[in-house]
Amino acid sequence: MGSSDKLKRFILSNAPLILDGGLATELEAQGAKLQGDPLWSARLLHTDPQAIKEAHHKFLLSGADVITTATYQASIQGFIQHLGLSSEQARELLMSGVYLAEETVKAFVSGERRVLVAGSVGPYGAFLHDGSEYSGAYAQEMSVDELKVWHKAQVECLAAAGADLIAFETIPSIKEAQAVVELLREFPDCNAWLSFSCKDEKHISDGSPFIDAVQTACRSPQLLAVGVNCCHPAVVEPLLNSARAALAPDVSWVVYPNSGEDWDTEQGWLKSDQTAGWRPELSHTWVEQGAALLGGCCRIGPAHIAALRQQLKGGNTSSDSTSKLLHVAKTDE
Repeated sequence: MGSSDKLKRFILSNAPLILDGGLATELEAQGAKLQGDPLWSARLLHTDPQAIKEAHHKFLLSGADVITTATYQASIQGFIQHLGLSSEQARELLMSGVYLAEETVKAFVSGERRVLVAGSVGPYGAFLHDGSEYSGAYAQEMSVDELKVWHKAQVECLAAAGADLIAFETIPSIKEAQAVVELLREFPDCNAWLSFSCKDEKHISDGSPFIDAVQTACRSPQLLAVGVNCCHPAVVEPLLNSARAALAPDVSWVVYPNSGEDWDTEQGWLKSDQTAGWRPELSHTWVEQGAALLGGCCRIGPAHIAALRQQLKGGNTSSDSTSKLLHVAKTDE
């Protein structure tokens, strides 16, 4: 990993950078059966790594500047428990998430274009596979040190594999954010972003004010960006406004909401009639608020990312096939 200052300069000089979308969304579009799987898309690291590379490739075609590894729901303990691997095999499998992304980027990128690989680390609730990454309830029963120990194994693997930065995603509680900040001190060469799951326009999922969460996150000098993911697009602008005073001068916002649909355990994704969902033109407001990293989460595929890039960078995409992706995005709106 490079120094925080070097990566911050790269991000700011090339901002806004386009993130990818929902990796699991694209994998399911390719035919993967992920719903109900305790490992979610991370299982494919073991069973179908080529499918992961194909999904990464689709997002590169759409113009993504950052590719996120298929390790959100990956953990040493989870691989041992659900795949019957040894501890060392589990470590190697987790590291392979970075290698697959790097191989895809290397085969795709030419010239001077640089694509970053972000090693995804989900919250402890993702391992529990009970939806608690959207409540943070488990943190009430855990100490900061226990959460640090949990995350440390995943960060060790992703850092050793050479991820450009670590993406701590969908963090639902202040306590877990504190654990992440303290853990980063043990990895002085690591750079990271930290994004929260949020329950409304001013609070993260555990009920804490978003401004307090941002203040906690910004205590780490290794943090490149802080923000939100997997929330309704309509809450992004007020959330960022609510915490503007807590954002450190050298830290940017990272924003990648979901489609705006609601998830029902029996019926799946339900379209919301209350407010407009994910639209690429919303990104202009987020950039004006200081967002330097923008993309999508659940239910946001390559076509949406292509439309986002066209909005922010004038269609400066990597392949003629992007025009086809843009057509799909427009017909889906």
